[in-house]
Amino acid sequence: MEALQFSSYGGGVAGLKHVRVPIPEPKKDEVQIKVEATSLNPFDWKIQAGTLRPFLPSKFPYTPCTDVAGEVTKVGSSNSKGFKPGDKVVAMISPANGGGLAEYAAVKANLTVIRPDTVSAADGASLATTAMTAYQALKTVGGLTTRPIQNILITAASGGVGIMAVQLAKLLAPSSHVTVTCGARNFEFMRSLGADEVLDYKSPEGASLKSPSGKKYDLVVDAASGISWSTFASNMSAKSKVVYLTPNGSSFLTVVLRKITFSSKQAAILFTAQNDKDLEFLVRLVEEGKLKVKIDSKYPLTKAEDAWAKCMDGHATGKIIVEP
Repeated sequence: MEALQFSSYGGGVAGLKHVRVPIPEPKKDEVQIKVEATSLNPFDWKIQAGTLRPFLPSKFPYTPCTDVAGEVTKVGSSNSKGFKPGDKVVAMISPANGGGLAEYAAVKANLTVIRPDTVSAADGASLATTAMTAYQALKTVGGLTTRPIQNILITAASGGVGIMAVQLAKLLAPSSHVTVTCGARNFEFMRSLGADEVLDYKSPEGASLKSPSGKKYDLVVDAASGISWSTFASNMSAKSKVVYLTPNGSSFLTVVLRKITFSSKQAAILFTAQNDKDLEFLVRLVEEGKLKVKIDSKYPLTKAEDAWAKCMDGHATGKIIVEP
């Protein structure tokens, strides 16, 4: 089968190589799928860049990408979820092993869910990282459904995670007031998703994060990077929290300081946990028309390096999809 791999850290697009490799056989707790769509995430190229060395990848050469949708072609011997050849599915692959940018993939059965006919492969593949990150940031870490939250700020809202976070905030807390930051060209798109206030991140108002209506934020989902704690803190309510999705050294320090000083304004870092229950819930929302996926662009596997370059550029609105 055809796959795209890199054999060392660094190199960007030039470090990617099209290769022919054997079709992976499923282990007893896996299913083999014919990949119909793979979505790219910034996390993928950051692995190549060495951001997570020496932990990821587990070995070279490495086939990147973790979010896939396709059709089951074989099942392992301990098929606990009852999958069978022909089933249409959405799956998450461990980033340690990767394997998404290929014609076939072996995926853990317990990280695989059925994809309804009304959910396209591209839409299904777009959910595992972005929608799950948004969902866990809002609900699991942010406490959106367990504590009183009226005003929410989502930064970098026109990216893959932000688009999902805006919609999920309104679904989980319909009465909440959602302010977002994005580029001016995406203002109307953000409003169409349910954003109540939109700030241009390039403007002085956007840089300061001040709500146009003067609201103080109870929860901040920070999908951007490099925003100082003081900028957040001056716009937060008395009992509030920032959830960092792209943390740096300063973010980790902020989290620790907020904890040890027992501050009412807290900070947390989200490490997205892959699990099939959240994925099933998100697929169902798409099936019911309650959650919309925004596709920025699609590429064939033969042009996957162009998709990689666009992902590295960081200015896509929505998801970048590769279709083998």
